[in-house]
Amino acid sequence: MTYRLAEDQQGWWIAVVAYLDVAATTRVDPRVADVVLHWMTKDFGNAGSRTHEYGLRAKRAVQEAREFLASTVGAKAKDLIFTSGATESNNIALLGLAAYGEESGRRHIITSAIEHKAVIEPLLHLQSRGFEVDFLEPGPSGRISKEAVLERLRPDTLLVSLMHVNNETGVIQPVAELAEELRKTQTYLHVDAAQGYAKVSQDLKAPIDMISISGHKIGAPKGVGALVVRRRGWDKVPLQPIMFGGGQERKLRPGTLPVPLYGALSCDDLRQRVCEWAAARVMREELLTALSRTRFRINGDADHSVPHILNVSFDGQDAERLIVRLKDQVAVATGSACTSASYTPSHVLTAMGLPEEVATNGLRFSWFPSEAASFDAEQLAKTIAEIQAEAL
Repeated sequence: MTYRLAEDQQGWWIAVVAYLDVAATTRVDPRVADVVLHWMTKDFGNAGSRTHEYGLRAKRAVQEAREFLASTVGAKAKDLIFTSGATESNNIALLGLAAYGEESGRRHIITSAIEHKAVIEPLLHLQSRGFEVDFLEPGPSGRISKEAVLERLRPDTLLVSLMHVNNETGVIQPVAELAEELRKTQTYLHVDAAQGYAKVSQDLKAPIDMISISGHKIGAPKGVGALVVRRRGWDKVPLQPIMFGGGQERKLRPGTLPVPLYGALSCDDLRQRVCEWAAARVMREELLTALSRTRFRINGDADHSVPHILNVSFDGQDAERLIVRLKDQVAVATGSACTSASYTPSHVLTAMGLPEEVATNGLRFSWFPSEAASFDAEQLAKTIAEIQAEAL
């Protein structure tokens, strides 16, 4: 496919290449954008305004969005607070437990070395405050075993934080099985579900104490997400706020509620758009079949992965240079968008114990089939094969 520029309906000039980086972010569907525009320009009231119909309509919209989103993970509406995204949700879940951990003497936390920086960095902050954090390494599969977590449990273990789907490899972690086991203990479970929400939904209906959700990974605008905080019977997770002012969202996330973003996160068009798994699997097989003409390895356990994320390393190829050579065909990444400016080896692939030349040069392909209509797997594989031949 030839790289070219095209003018969209709003007059913006955009590159017409196959977009294979949905693990970083997704396009907002025009129908979803229309919902946002409606709540910005027509029903624009403040959900905290109780004296007129504008405010009441906004309040009802927020409640309907809350009820729907909570229902998707088998939770109650009162269990869900809205946030600006999974990063904020992670911070509230992790840092919000610190005071309780300090008061109770439970300062031990278990996590994995392959978590997103939005989990690792808050935990490093807690470590500086005297908490003991175990960072488990998964091995070449990229999957943390349930047994590995349970073996590290102690009477003073406050929390286990384990991601649902790894953002670089697409490997699914055993969070549902772990939730069942941890419910028998006093240890809380937090799951960063930024990559798994609305995609591997059944897992998140397990009795997980806290679930972080991101909107822009599933076609909603950037800047919206949620934190689900389930009770254990009558007992609440003892979170303390990390911000103050206004008392909104059960006093855990103060600030004026951005009603347009909540409307987008729960609108019908968005719900329908993410259900593309059969097509995602077909596209994965087509890509792997085409790549068979190249020399590559898959990074991570292919039997426990979501169908729309594939991490591969190509023999003898520097990933950054390869991306430049492929930019006329596909938009891809080497890993998390939050660390894409770094040229150091992927911390995820390194924690899996992969050789440095592999960990440094992993390429992540991620897609929604509806966003990759222009993708030509055969042409991509041909180009890569030619580049590899040049290096011989």
